Amino acid sequence: MLPANDPDALVAAASAMLAGGIVGMPTETVYGIGVVPRPEALAALVQAKGRSEEKGIAVLIDGLDQVDGLVEVTPAVARLAAAGWPGPLTLVLPLRVPGSVPEIVSGGRDTLGLRVPDHPVPRALARQLGPIAVTSANRSGEPAATIPEELIASVGHALALVLDDGPVRGGVASTVLAVGRDGAMQVLREGALSTADIEALLGGA
Repeated sequence: MLPANDPDALVAAASAMLAGGIVGMPTETVYGIGVVPRPEALAALVQAKGRSEEKGIAVLIDGLDQVDGLVEVTPAVARLAAAGWPGPLTLVLPLRVPGSVPEIVSGGRDTLGLRVPDHPVPRALARQLGPIAVTSANRSGEPAATIPEELIASVGHALALVLDDGPVRGGVASTVLAVGRDGAMQVLREGALSTADIEALLGGA
């Protein structure tokens, strides 16, 4: 375990992820475990979590520009991204080319979940490594980890490194919102943002 605010720790985390390792990291919502989205690392991530491959894994990015050639960015998506990112909002968007990301990431669907977290650590890693696949740091069905000790107790055996930032600020997972090619929206999981919060983002964007 290394302090998240140590630049050398970020270098070590990036190196571990490039080597195929799983790294525990803070976000503003809950702790996550993440990998560079390559097949072997993704398979290890799913195994560590005990998660069905059909659920898919969200990708953390540093900005929409990292994926604008990969997913459909409608005017509604652009408004939501401008108003809600960085923050606890995961947008599930249609892929421009079906099958263009690993099935473990997409869950076998033609969509991809994306988020720009309001935390410097995952954003720095995404800026350096490109989009990173991150899921909450807990075994499937267990409460999400809000302190590094919970992360280690749950999935520590599978990790190469943990970045310790103390207790998270939020403690509630992100809200997941699907936006179709036609602009239709569906809340798949209400989390840190309520439906009213999303409507306010759209109205104020």
